[in-house]
Amino acid sequence: MDKSQAQEYLSSLLNQNFRVHTTDGRLFWGAFKCTDPDKNIVLANTYEYRQPSRPRLVEGPDGTTTEDRTSRYLGLVVVPGHHIVRMELEEFASQVSGRQVI
Repeated sequence: MDKSQAQEYLSSLLNQNFRVHTTDGRLFWGAFKCTDPDKNIVLANTYEYRQPSRPRLVEGPDGTTTEDRTSRYLGLVVVPGHHIVRMELEEFASQVSGRQVI
């Protein structure tokens, strides 16, 4: 991928919702706004999800048990690139072309 293709691809991701996992176990969920050469990213309308100090299990309507995470609204944030473990683009079935929804 050359530089212009990379820029075009990044431009297509603007304002898309991302889940960003960090080295300290936090998850940031927000709209991708920009990045820089150091791989820092800026998210808008961001929520931070943290592991609770004491694990709390929550039973869902279907009977499955999941761990409850605490959350808070942060707004505009910069996530340092050296702390990013994984980034996930949030896609809905209606946004994914060429895949069959079952």
